[in-house]
Amino acid sequence: MIEMTKREKAIQEAFTDRMDETELLNCMRCGFCLPACPTYIETGFDETHSPRGRIALMKAVHDGLISPDDDVEKSLNLCLGCRACEPVCPAGVQYGHLLEEARDIFNDYNRHSLSVKALRKTVFEGIFPYQNRMANAVGLLNFYQKSGLQTAARKIGFMRLFPENLRQMEQSLPEVPSKKVMKNRPSNLSAKTKQVKATVAFFRGCLMDTMFMETNDATLKLLQKAGCEIVIPEGQNCCGALHGHSGEKDIAKELAKRNIEAFEKTQADYFIVNAGGCGAFLIDYDHLLKDDPHFADRAKAFTAKMKDISQILYELNFHNEVSLSVKNQIITYQDSCHLRNVMKTFIAPRALIAAIQGVDFKEMEKADSCCGSAGIYNIIESEMSMQILDHKMEKVADTKAHTIVTANPGCLLQMKLGIEREGLSDSVRAVHIVDLLLEACNE
Repeated sequence: MIEMTKREKAIQEAFTDRMDETELLNCMRCGFCLPACPTYIETGFDETHSPRGRIALMKAVHDGLISPDDDVEKSLNLCLGCRACEPVCPAGVQYGHLLEEARDIFNDYNRHSLSVKALRKTVFEGIFPYQNRMANAVGLLNFYQKSGLQTAARKIGFMRLFPENLRQMEQSLPEVPSKKVMKNRPSNLSAKTKQVKATVAFFRGCLMDTMFMETNDATLKLLQKAGCEIVIPEGQNCCGALHGHSGEKDIAKELAKRNIEAFEKTQADYFIVNAGGCGAFLIDYDHLLKDDPHFADRAKAFTAKMKDISQILYELNFHNEVSLSVKNQIITYQDSCHLRNVMKTFIAPRALIAAIQGVDFKEMEKADSCCGSAGIYNIIESEMSMQILDHKMEKVADTKAHTIVTANPGCLLQMKLGIEREGLSDSVRAVHIVDLLLEACNE
């Protein structure tokens, strides 16, 4: 018998009760996932930081063969959760679901300090579930930027007190709108075409409707131009991705239920999202709520209508019906991991970009590999994140691109950070795909 502490024994028992043993056994240890895994490559081909290695650890804990110690937890936490292993797995193992459950179990038995507990409670329970509180929080950033505090902090060297990646991240942040503007949002918009092609309900998101509000506005304008009547449902809230990926699964489930209730009322043809990370979690609601007798079927109906903005524009033939042009430039595209690996959307954004007159589209080598953002990963696992980002920027340099396009706010900030780290701010930019498309509409 393996000797375990009381906490480790409790975790091991939870693994036995809650982990999907069938899914664990589905892994054939074939190794197809290895070349797709960023952490396996960046750690010098360390098997404990590969998908099959992590599944082997989960199975060993499940069977009581090893203790769920700090090394096991470290391996799970170092995973980006990019799910690049899933499309290449011949057995179709749902690695992302296993990872989320394992992390949730560890979090249930973690002994967080009082300060960490307070921080987690504030972020996960006090801010993200409430859009008005998110607007208030981001409003403080607007005050920092507009009041002169940002200029003063940089001038006196205050930012040098922070790690280099956080200093560069601060320089990469977009200019955010005021709290007043963030709270004055539309609820219904009409199509700008003679014929209405679809009625869509728009998922506005947390950061997208605050820090990246201009991108949300651009999304709405594109949908109108594509012939969509738009409803922005009241009562919607955070998608729950941050909670689900950080071991707060119960809160994620409650957020999911609220969103389903809000979107059901619209009776829209499609539910549209413009953030790959949010979209991947939203489209996984059927798995998240599969054991809930009141929401399992409703979650399936919800996910069946979910589409990324690039996919709906592509299907509505937007790129052929609207004249698109920009000044001549080389553009490359960085996939949002979750948009590609979970929502299976990767042809549509490339087709939309390539249709713009003046664009010389250059496919980036390993554009489908993670940029290292992964939610808050670039903060809590900064060393690995920056290592991945630096290698990503080498691939960008090979394309000689003037513009890097992506489809997720975290990826966008990460690519802007990469541009800052490489000293390319004067010659290279990073933009969300909808901002590029609206620019191409000459607006």
